[in-house]
Amino acid sequence: MIYRSLFPRDVLSELDRLQRELQQTFHFSPSIRGIARGGFPAMNVGGTPQSVEIYAFAPGIDPATLEVQIEKGVLTVAGERKLPPAAEAATVHIDERFAGRFRRVVTLPDDVDANAVDARYRDGVLRISIARRQSAQPRRINIQ
Repeated sequence: MIYRSLFPRDVLSELDRLQRELQQTFHFSPSIRGIARGGFPAMNVGGTPQSVEIYAFAPGIDPATLEVQIEKGVLTVAGERKLPPAAEAATVHIDERFAGRFRRVVTLPDDVDANAVDARYRDGVLRISIARRQSAQPRRINIQ
């Protein structure tokens, strides 16, 4: 009987509860995926021989409020996700959706062309495509 009172039956849910309490205490900015996996928005970064492709998963954000900039080889995605008006007046029992300012920073490879960037937001996904410099493209060298 004492064992049950000292150790909860579902240890993982208890750890999750403790993590949420710590986040609220220290005002961390949790993400949809959790602190260990990165911040909000969740991002995929990859590349092709012609470009660097970045996908930021940011549902429910007005694309006009997103700030995307490249400076000295660093891409920054910043913005703010607001609570719906109805949620501000409601009594909250579980709060797993992050609201507030966010900022993600990605270091880019040296061969990208900062003047050839295409950014599009659709269905909650921000896709940023940055072309690589023509001089960095692989090319075949003829042997004579």
